[in-house]
Amino acid sequence: MKIGIISDTHGYLHPNVSSFFEGCDEIWHAGDIGSEEVLDELKLIAPVRAVYGNCDDWDVRYRTAESLVFHCEGHKVALMHIVGNGSYYSTPALDIINVSHPTIFVAGHSHILKVMNDPKHNLLFINPGSAGRRGQHTRLTFLRLEINGTELSHLEVYDEPK
Repeated sequence: MKIGIISDTHGYLHPNVSSFFEGCDEIWHAGDIGSEEVLDELKLIAPVRAVYGNCDDWDVRYRTAESLVFHCEGHKVALMHIVGNGSYYSTPALDIINVSHPTIFVAGHSHILKVMNDPKHNLLFINPGSAGRRGQHTRLTFLRLEINGTELSHLEVYDEPK
């Protein structure tokens, strides 16, 4: 499966998201979506799994969840907005790790692109950074990867100055 991963759009969908995510089987949005229109535009590209973030209004929260845990190929995936940084985790994120044992944990909130192996919890931590214009970040980033069974490959990052 080809997966597009995005976060912290804050109501703005970069014009290159559509072409970068073209051919994706799913899109995972890790919160601070910012508007229902962003969800609707992403759904025109591929099915969307999304969680709300601390800046999302009630309309977005009604259509999303606080956290999701699901299977994708040979992986159990956790998706939540405020998670931590891959070395330190929030209490709700640790609860998900300890109960569900995800092998991939996708986060948002920090606006900092980070992909790292966490050997302590036996998972891959992914934060796609921020794809929106709002916030202190200096780069617009989102990513895609392929999952085939338990193998992860072809990780590609879209990165440009804000």
